[in-house]
Amino acid sequence: MSTDPPETGGPSRRGGPVRVATIPFGNPYVDAVLPPDVVRVGSSGELSPWLDVTFLTEHAAEVDVLHLHTGAADVAAMAVQCWAETVRRLGIPLVVTVHRVGAGTGCPRDPAVDAHLEAVLSTAEVVFTLTRGAADEIAERFGRTAIVVAHPSVAIPDPELGSERGLVGLRLGRISSAVPDPGALVRAALSGAVSGGGRLRVLVDAVDEPWIGSAVRKLAAAGDLELVVHSAEDRPAQLQQLHVAVLAEACGSHSRELEVCRDVGTRVVAPSCGWFADQWSDVVSFGNHEQGRLDPVSLTAAIGAALARPMSRPADRQWRDEQRTAIRQVHADVYAQVAADRTWV
Repeated sequence: MSTDPPETGGPSRRGGPVRVATIPFGNPYVDAVLPPDVVRVGSSGELSPWLDVTFLTEHAAEVDVLHLHTGAADVAAMAVQCWAETVRRLGIPLVVTVHRVGAGTGCPRDPAVDAHLEAVLSTAEVVFTLTRGAADEIAERFGRTAIVVAHPSVAIPDPELGSERGLVGLRLGRISSAVPDPGALVRAALSGAVSGGGRLRVLVDAVDEPWIGSAVRKLAAAGDLELVVHSAEDRPAQLQQLHVAVLAEACGSHSRELEVCRDVGTRVVAPSCGWFADQWSDVVSFGNHEQGRLDPVSLTAAIGAALARPMSRPADRQWRDEQRTAIRQVHADVYAQVAADRTWV
């Protein structure tokens, strides 16, 4: 039997704060949306133990709500039908935030991601996503209504750090299906930066440095571009120094890096697939060929257009702080509701 939800997101029906197992345990987004008056349960390892059905069954009484964030490949591989059926059998309320809707509009479908979303969305008590476009896609493809909550602030600009007019940044990681040819991407970005009167800086996290392609190294050695290897912690500062940041992924739905750029005041060039432009109005989009392949001409033109605009300003801190508080309250209310409605088995 259900009880009326409490007025705030604090106590659960059993008494005490709501105990939430977040999957993953933590990252800048998860930390930003988690209400301060809930208890986060579980371990901070890379792969959440809550994705293991044996662990989930043995520890079901220790958690009031499971909150799954989609997008990571390891999560998609494990949170499938068997896992979802176990969650239903145990009666644990499941909240899902959809960060990635398949491969994103305009990109090839990933059957594994589709199967993952079908399983978890059919089980979820409540579904969140970050943009209205993604919510419409979730409704059309999976028949679920998603609550749209904006992506909260995840970075604070350094007041001592300036940005360089004309500096274009392109961050590269490991080669993937989303970035199959980093050399072509870099050449197109370099063309856009130079034609717009600027220069190109390629940013690489230190852990990804061994995967930089030979084409990028040759261009850097020739002085055609600047190559900067940095730590993950230094990424916001690196993005703040730019006039324009290019999102490298040719496919996707939403981007945390885009929100860092909004926070620190860097204009974004992003692919037209997915819902990047729905996240922030100050985004210049570039197109892809069919099957999601990079259109270098479109990327070059988009970078030139972004450089022609005045430089962006950092987001208003008071507004971003108020926005994050409101987002946390929405999560607190949902946690309290579903925890109060939990059926114990």
